[in-house]
Amino acid sequence: MKFTVNWLKQYVDFDLPVNELADRLTMLGLEVDAVTPLYESLVAIKVARVVNVSPHPNADKLVLCDVRVGDAQKKVVCGAPNVHAGMLTAIALPGVTMPAGFKIKKSKLRGEVSEGMLCSEKELGLNDSHAGIIELPDSCRDGESLTVALGLADTLIEIDLTPNRPDCASVIGIAREVAGFTGTRLKLPVVREIKEPVSPTPFSVEVLDSEACPRYAARLLKNVRIGPSPDWLLRLLDTVGLRSINNIVDVTNYVMLECGQPLHAFDFNKLAGGRIVVRRAAEGEKITTLDDVERNLSPEMLVICDAEKPAAVAGVMGGKYSEVDEQTTDVLLESAYFNPVCIRRTARNLKLPSEASYRFERGIDPQGTIFALERAVELMIKMSGAEISGGLVDCRADMPAPAPLNLRVRRTCRLLGDDFSLEDISAYLNAIEVAAEEIDDDTLRVVPPSFRVDLEREIDLVEEIARLRGYNKIPVSLPAVPMSFSGQDVGRILRQQLAGIMTSSGYSEVINYSFTDGRYFDKLGLAAADPLRRCVAIINPLTEEQGIMR
Repeated sequence: MKFTVNWLKQYVDFDLPVNELADRLTMLGLEVDAVTPLYESLVAIKVARVVNVSPHPNADKLVLCDVRVGDAQKKVVCGAPNVHAGMLTAIALPGVTMPAGFKIKKSKLRGEVSEGMLCSEKELGLNDSHAGIIELPDSCRDGESLTVALGLADTLIEIDLTPNRPDCASVIGIAREVAGFTGTRLKLPVVREIKEPVSPTPFSVEVLDSEACPRYAARLLKNVRIGPSPDWLLRLLDTVGLRSINNIVDVTNYVMLECGQPLHAFDFNKLAGGRIVVRRAAEGEKITTLDDVERNLSPEMLVICDAEKPAAVAGVMGGKYSEVDEQTTDVLLESAYFNPVCIRRTARNLKLPSEASYRFERGIDPQGTIFALERAVELMIKMSGAEISGGLVDCRADMPAPAPLNLRVRRTCRLLGDDFSLEDISAYLNAIEVAAEEIDDDTLRVVPPSFRVDLEREIDLVEEIARLRGYNKIPVSLPAVPMSFSGQDVGRILRQQLAGIMTSSGYSEVINYSFTDGRYFDKLGLAAADPLRRCVAIINPLTEEQGIMR
C-alpha cells in the first residue's frame, strides 16, 4: 500500500516527523518498507516572472526573455510558443541538475547569452506535456522554490500489509490508525447527499448468486465528458504507481485507494439490454479482459453480465468490450461486495491478480459500499460535468452483523504481562472506532466494526491492546520454568533398556520413512480383498516408492 504524507493529512491532523510516523506505524504492525522524499530534483527549480519578451536577432523561432527571479534579473533564450510577458513559469538556473540528469549551464544560443532554462512540464517530470513552458498560477511568487509554490514537497510511504488487515489497504484506514495513536479524530470526506432524480431508473440489476455477491450497488451517469484528469490527480496516481487512463477511470482508482472499495465503470451504451446480471460463468464461456487477453471461464467464477454476455470478471478485472473510452457518454458505476474466497479462487485460477482482487479477496467493508459509490459519483460530476440518471440501485442480501465479543481485563493483563485498567482498554479500542461498553468491572462488550473483518475472537482484541499500548512498552519477562525433574514413563524406560541390550548385541536400530511402496503387497502375495491392503494413499508422494502410508 502506497500513500503520501500530504494525502494522509487530508484525513487526520498530525505533526510527527516522517521517520517517527514510519516507526509508529511499524510498531502498530503496519510495516513500513520504504520512505521516499518526492520531487527532490525540483527543489532548486525557481518560480520566474517573465518581464519582457523580444525577438532574437539571429533566430526566427527563438525569443529573448527578461525574467525576474526574486531580487535577481536574468536573460533567457526561449523557443516555447506560449511564452509571453507577465506570465509566471519555472526556471532552472545554471548549476541545477534536471530530473532527466543533465546540468544547466550558462551558454550562448545563436550569439545571445542565456542564463538558465524556462521549463516545460515534461522537462520537470510532472507529465508528458511538451507543447510549451509551464504556466503557473498567480498565487505563486517569483523566486520561491517550485516545490513550495505547487505544494509538491511530500514523502511517499510504502507499507507491507499483512493479510489480516484489509482495512489498511486504504488511506482512510491508515489515517484511522494514526488518529488512534495521536489522539485526534478521523476526518472523512464530506459526501453531499445526492438528490434523486424523479425520472425512472433506466437500468436493472439482478443478482443470481447472493452468496458470492451479497451486495451490488450501481448508479448511472449521463452526458459524461471524457478527458484528462486534473493535475493533482495525475500526480497522485503517478506517485503511487498507477497509470492515468481518463477522468472517469482515474476517479475509480482514486476512491479505491482512498476508501479501500474497488469500483468499476462500464460504458452503459455498450451493455446489451441496459441490464446487469451477476451470476456464475457458464462452462466454456470466455471473456476478453481489459489487458486484451481472452480468458476461459469456469462455473466457480463469478461474472458481471449484460443481457447477453459477460462484461467483467467480478472483483478481478473488467471486460474489454464494455470499457470506458473517448466516445463514452453514459457511465454505469458499480460498487459491490463479493465473497473473498470466490474472488481469491478466481484470481488464482485465471493467474490475474489486480488491485481490486487484492482488496476483495482479503475482505472489504460491506457497509462502505454506498459511501465509496457516492464519493466517486460526486468527483465524476465535478470532473466530467456528468448528470445522474435515475435512482440508486442497491441489491442487498442478508449479511450477518459482526458478533459481539467479551473482553476480560484480568485475562488481558495475564496474557500481556502488564497492568491495564478497564478504562485504559476501553479508551484504546474507542480510539480506533471499535465500540466497547462496560458489562462489569472485569468485562467489556466489544462490537467489531464492519471494516475490521479480522476481529473474530477475544484474543484478537487482546492483540489490539498490545498494538495500541506499543509492543516496546510492554515489559519483558521470562516464563517461570520449574527445575524439578518430572517422572519418566515406565514404558519409555523399558524401551530404552531393550534398545541398549540389542545394540550391544550387534543389532542396528533403523528409523524409516512413514511412507512405503504399495507394490510390496504384491510381493507378499496378498489377495486383492485382503484387509492388509487397506492403506492411506499419498496425493503428492515424494517418489513412486513412497506412495502410501506405512
